[in-house]
Amino acid sequence: MPKIHPISAIQYSVPEDGDISALIAPPYDVLDEAGKEWLLRHNPHNIVSIDLPHLPAKTVGPDKTYEAAGAELQAWLDRGVLERSRHARIFVYRQTFTMGGPTHERLGLIANLQIQPFANDPGVTESQIYAHEQTFSEPKEDRLKLTKATRTQLSPIFGIYSDADREISEKLRQVAATSPPALRGTTSHDTVRHEIWDAADHIEPLTTILSNKNVYIADGHHRYNTALNYQRHLIEAQGPLSPDHPANFCMFVLVAMQDPGMVVRPTHRVLGNMDAFEFEALTAAAAGHLQIDPFNGDLPALEAALDSAGDHAFGLCHMSCGRRTLAVATTVQADPLATSHAGQSEAWRQLDVAILQHLVVEQICEPNFCAASSHVTWRFPHELEALNSWTKSDDFQLGIVMQATPLDAVRRVSEAGELMPQKSTFFYPKVATGFLLNPLS
Repeated sequence: MPKIHPISAIQYSVPEDGDISALIAPPYDVLDEAGKEWLLRHNPHNIVSIDLPHLPAKTVGPDKTYEAAGAELQAWLDRGVLERSRHARIFVYRQTFTMGGPTHERLGLIANLQIQPFANDPGVTESQIYAHEQTFSEPKEDRLKLTKATRTQLSPIFGIYSDADREISEKLRQVAATSPPALRGTTSHDTVRHEIWDAADHIEPLTTILSNKNVYIADGHHRYNTALNYQRHLIEAQGPLSPDHPANFCMFVLVAMQDPGMVVRPTHRVLGNMDAFEFEALTAAAAGHLQIDPFNGDLPALEAALDSAGDHAFGLCHMSCGRRTLAVATTVQADPLATSHAGQSEAWRQLDVAILQHLVVEQICEPNFCAASSHVTWRFPHELEALNSWTKSDDFQLGIVMQATPLDAVRRVSEAGELMPQKSTFFYPKVATGFLLNPLS
């Protein structure tokens, strides 16, 4: 693992009970205007005021919006709304949440990691930080402008590592069991409870155990790229940085893959721009590639049936004249991309999201149902309700119910030096923004 450092964190002036629910927020890129307004209406000092200075998220705004965010952060520091710790520390972070009835806990470590290029970038040989998804230029430009204006990393990167013998997890649990959390809060949009403990007394044993681990970025690819770009910006502007310069480090939440609270949910697909689409024609066009069988039931039952349906099973949902058709599609071959994508690793070829994109969409749907030289349009709902709603629209012709990408596939594809298609994973719950900020100056 890259060298771990404690953080001289910026944090809110903590109330006596440590509860800062009104000041934290979900990651900026899951918020819209209504979500931002709701948070600021409940507390004008909510971190979203700085972390999301303009909308929509992931777009580049006017320079003045970033300058205003930087000025606001400094004003909060000057007035004591935020304060910078005199001591560098690491932290234990626990999230408690419900999903499908039972209550789950996910336990992680918050610390700074020394910045390295991605290990699966061409020509990189000595890094231990792996990406698993593609990134895009506009979100990175947006975050870089904000970082330059604030000189602060406003939210942590979510990274995962292997802890097969549970040695690290046990030490984190011991820290959490010794005292009440120093900080806590509940994110309103998902009712997840977040708790943070000061683990300054455990820096040496934890960093020693973690020293040989690879880190795979789960969430925050654009923000980690921003850390690399900001470091490069400073070097170009002022020359080499001292080894201990804060911009050489990036704040992470690190969670073991084996943690019982590590949940990966599916991101479904809805396909549009197929003006010639008919469900019966899909069955014919897919012959030799897909086995498509009708399904009697509702969407939740369809999703539940996929696990035992066969190779690379997808659920299909089509609406026509107010009538919904559901079906299960499985691949005829166990490795259906073996010929068309022979240069990719087997781990990558076995991804359902890759098979959907490169077999179902590119080889079946676009040649048969899209106008010449046009392509399928995509939506990526996390919830079946949203998938059902979009498939009722005239703009979309086919909903695809996906299975979750296996967690180990993230490791195997990353270590093969490859990236997954966009929206391959949906790690739940999201890591909260606002508990700790990482100063870069």
